[in-house]
Amino acid sequence: MKKLLIPLFSVVLLISCETANVSNNGTSHPTSSVARGNKAFLAAYKTIKADDLKKNLYVIASDEMGGRDTGSPGQKKAGEYMVNYYKNLGISYPKALGSYYQKVPADYMKQRGGGNLPDSENILAFIEGSEKPEEIVVISAHYDHVGTRNGVVYNGADDDGSGTVGVMEIAKAFQAAKKAGKGPKRSILFLHVTGEEHGLFGSEFYSDNPVFPLANTVVDLNIDMIGRDDPENRGKSYVYVIGSEMLSSELKVINEAANKKTNNLILNYKYDDPSDPERLYYRSDHYNFAKNNIPVAFFFDGIHEDYHKPTDDVEKIDYALLEKRTQLIFATAWEIANRENRIVVDKK
Repeated sequence: MKKLLIPLFSVVLLISCETANVSNNGTSHPTSSVARGNKAFLAAYKTIKADDLKKNLYVIASDEMGGRDTGSPGQKKAGEYMVNYYKNLGISYPKALGSYYQKVPADYMKQRGGGNLPDSENILAFIEGSEKPEEIVVISAHYDHVGTRNGVVYNGADDDGSGTVGVMEIAKAFQAAKKAGKGPKRSILFLHVTGEEHGLFGSEFYSDNPVFPLANTVVDLNIDMIGRDDPENRGKSYVYVIGSEMLSSELKVINEAANKKTNNLILNYKYDDPSDPERLYYRSDHYNFAKNNIPVAFFFDGIHEDYHKPTDDVEKIDYALLEKRTQLIFATAWEIANRENRIVVDKK
């Protein structure tokens, strides 16, 4: 996450079930009645696993990636790993883009205070919708971090390695549903942006140069730090949700329904206020969608003791909690992608 310099309708239920059961190994899955409500959803949901999140994060946030600073060789290497992951899943890129990469030029970032950053890239993977392909659900996370300082690698396992692998795992789940003949009705864009730590540059570039018209973009579900807990919530199964009712009266309702019918996390709205002193509504990539009147929800675990420190390492991630949060975001995206009507924009 960027460091702060200055400071309804009737929801079509995703599933018809009781709240989630918690297994002996600490992971959670919906009860069997979920399968009776929506077998396709349940099968895809179950593909999201802590072990797979961990496997990918141990690569993305390894010393080999050198802290993934914007445009650095390590960031590009992490990007190559992500692209190969999507290729292996059979998930392609937007046809209009012609590849998985959207170049973010050095000059663009320099004009916005990016100093001497080199050219970098956003990475885009795409699953076309089966019924409403022109409507786009964006699931985003930044894959850059702050690099290496004085010879010490800042691995950024939580910030935002956790969000990066969360997006990858959600893509796997949607692809599993597609292979089973139950692909999303709306298209899903899996957007990994660069330059977030230096000024939200990658998401701003995308919003200035969208691959799909912003008018057709239904929502941005942005994931930035979902692998840890903060001192205020130590040991709790929770997630901060920010911005979900700023522009739409429906998005928060959908997210809460998805949560209740799956892992039933504590949804913490402490930072869900543009006037909050931490100004978190403005500090991650969702804001470049929100300022274009696109509904957003930002999922976040809080500011913990290893934030922007070299100690933000893979060994400190709570993988069971990372799984639950990733499942919630998938469940929310599933409902938005498959409901009859696109969510409304009815707030300013």
